[in-house]
Amino acid sequence: MATTRSTATSQLATAVPTAPTLRSRLALTSGRYLIRPINCALPHNRLGIHAARGLVAAIMAAGGPTPPGTRVTQVRSGPVRGEWVRAAGVEFGDRAIYFVHGSGYVICSARTHRGLAARLSRETGLPVFVIDYRLAPEHPFPAAADDVGAGYRWLLANGYRAQDVVIGGDSAGGHLTMDLLLDNARTGTAQPAGAVLFSPLIDLSFQLAEHHQRRGTEAMASARVGRRAAELYIGGSAADSPRLRLTVPPGAALPPLFVQASDAEMLVGDALRLRDMAVAAGVPCELELWPGQVHVFQALPVMVPEATPALRRAARFITDSLARSEAATRERVS
Repeated sequence: MATTRSTATSQLATAVPTAPTLRSRLALTSGRYLIRPINCALPHNRLGIHAARGLVAAIMAAGGPTPPGTRVTQVRSGPVRGEWVRAAGVEFGDRAIYFVHGSGYVICSARTHRGLAARLSRETGLPVFVIDYRLAPEHPFPAAADDVGAGYRWLLANGYRAQDVVIGGDSAGGHLTMDLLLDNARTGTAQPAGAVLFSPLIDLSFQLAEHHQRRGTEAMASARVGRRAAELYIGGSAADSPRLRLTVPPGAALPPLFVQASDAEMLVGDALRLRDMAVAAGVPCELELWPGQVHVFQALPVMVPEATPALRRAARFITDSLARSEAATRERVS
């Protein structure tokens, strides 16, 4: 599968590899024959969801522990719940990253993604605000989307200019991120300087996932499991709602996008679909397909050596996006 990147990104010192490392192949194999069968066997009820939440939390903690010296500040402000994550030595300033965690709208939290947020903070020198949105099935659509929107507006109301923020999201968090950006475009809300998406979910029917699951070696779950999780989130809402069935209209006022996915995961088709929609609409979008990785491998540096260089490339996009935004602001003022 082809990988597209801008000239600036292709000049990075660390290139996208052409083949996975041995440790990455082992992670993919162990995931396929251990984690995926457990995920698929868990019952579709409260007990099964509780077990799945514990399983994924354990994997995230073991594969991507929070680096020493990380500082965490809890946020409880009206409907907004989340936490500021700062790597050692990182202070608050005028700029920030807003991160939307993934895992099927059902499983994860700001805490499970604390390690990923801390490493992103370390690579960029920026504080990261991770929104702790409400989970399904306890809180179906549009609870998560509403919480993500409230978190973004909270940042803007607390002194951050949109052009000084970059948003990020993984998996279902990618869907929620794109929903926010498209809603901003519809309502005329100021957009962030850029968006970073790791293995984003775009097609909630999971038809794309089913197709690529047959072709690839998806390690963490099946399209059937993903669809069941999405159904818990959708609830009784119409699946063709514009906030669920995402499309990028021509000329949409969206920020530049940077997308990373594995060429072996079932959501690779979603990443390709997003890239194609964005490019057709005139939205800058860089897509990197990393060979033979597990889903959201950037969160698992202990298991996957490629996690660190991939995250560094995402960090470079973030800093470049903020620099371009600052230059554009100065040009408008002058």
